[in-house]
Amino acid sequence: MMSTGIVVMAYGTPASAEDLAAYYTHIRRGRPPSDEQLAELRARYDAIGGMSPLRRITEAQRDRIAAALGDDFEVALGYKHSPPFIEDAVVELKDEGVSEIVGVVLAPHDSRGSIGEYVERLGFDAKTLRSWQDLPAWRGFQANAVRAARASMPSRTHVVFTAHSLPERVLEGDVYADELRASAEGIAALAGLPDDEWSMGWQSAAKTPEPWRGPDIAEVVETMASEGSVEGVLVCPQGFTADHLEILYDLDVVARRRAEELGMRFGRTSMLNDDAEVLTALAAEVRALAA
Repeated sequence: MMSTGIVVMAYGTPASAEDLAAYYTHIRRGRPPSDEQLAELRARYDAIGGMSPLRRITEAQRDRIAAALGDDFEVALGYKHSPPFIEDAVVELKDEGVSEIVGVVLAPHDSRGSIGEYVERLGFDAKTLRSWQDLPAWRGFQANAVRAARASMPSRTHVVFTAHSLPERVLEGDVYADELRASAEGIAALAGLPDDEWSMGWQSAAKTPEPWRGPDIAEVVETMASEGSVEGVLVCPQGFTADHLEILYDLDVVARRRAEELGMRFGRTSMLNDDAEVLTALAAEVRALAA
């Protein structure tokens, strides 16, 4: 009997510094970056140690899911912006003779403008788990991470749940913001946060002329500093599943520096990465979808 093929899909990252230009060009839909843009991106990677750990972590996440699924499934990894691409994973599985293909994106919240592109590239004849923000194991992990990080922060600390911003144009009629609100409310309740001790923010918006959803985490930090009501800001980047540039630079370098300049403590919750409990639970959702 032919097995089911699972494509674990993720954003992707350069495998080496030499791949940075090709990666950035792919993100820009084939338009090469200017020397200035490339230098700016390279400086960000240099600030976090030279390269992102995202590829290693994503491969470990894939391995956890594959181990939980067992021998009845063939599991391949496909990236959105770096090789092996999603289409490469589909070809690999079809060459293995799988009977059907099921996709799962390593991002908890659905969005037409982001997850929708993964689905399109996977192929509309494939089933895809588009959203898993309500997975109890995932919400429990986030709540535990909030409690653990908050324990070392000042008593007057405000928790900000962040996710990658998207253009307002893309978010019209989309479920993304609603799902983020739902998961933030659920995590805050599990963590025992009163309503006035947490809020939502956005991060990592691209530099384009059109408006992107805000407030950006930098604006949130500045507003809290001007109000003088808190001593610390703890960020829970609920829209992401791994340590990578948007976490290690946008938060740990830029947002931290701004908070400290304004006299506030800055904290950030630990990332999911290859947590066995959550990824085993996610694999169970994939198995159910494939049934």
